[in-house]
Amino acid sequence: LYALYTQSYTVCTDTRNILPNSVFFALKGANFNGNTFAIDALSKGAAYAIVDETITTNDARVYKVENVLQTLQQLATYHRQQLQIPFIAIGGSNGKTTTKELLLAVLAKKYRTYATKGNLNNHIGVPLTLLAIKPDIEMAVIEMGTNQPGDMEELCTIAQPNYGITTNIGKEHLEGFGSMEAIAKEESILYLHLLKNNGLAFVNANN
Repeated sequence: LYALYTQSYTVCTDTRNILPNSVFFALKGANFNGNTFAIDALSKGAAYAIVDETITTNDARVYKVENVLQTLQQLATYHRQQLQIPFIAIGGSNGKTTTKELLLAVLAKKYRTYATKGNLNNHIGVPLTLLAIKPDIEMAVIEMGTNQPGDMEELCTIAQPNYGITTNIGKEHLEGFGSMEAIAKEESILYLHLLKNNGLAFVNANN
């Protein structure tokens, strides 16, 4: 699968925005099933389609896997491991996107830098961000969001950052966490990941 991906270093999940020669991943959600759009994706220019349901077709460009989302995440992690560059993760309750844009503006002055587009910072957005990083990139800035316990651990496992910043701890997604203490514990996973993997955290010593 990685060999197919490296033909273009491009993936898509939405047939409304198919890029030429991309690999289409047929993700499923509460109100959609990407498997039903696999053939449409190929007709619009995708080079391959990754599905996890049986598709009635003889097209050899359709590849069936056990779970499309997990395959997308695993491919992203494998790609990240091939990139021997700094990966800076940004977590926190507020200000992640602004901090990301500021970092990008500064780093791009000297390095070919890729940063999360918009706020694609969840279990789907982070893999898509990683897979958008071309081999000529010298620096990556990855935004990481969390809605419930376990999210940050999953994102750190996928992106494997070696640098990190937590902007702040605020009253975000209390419906998923229940308390400020639980939010702080969840956000701290980024620093624990960096500590465990000989990474570097940037911390405001005055806060």
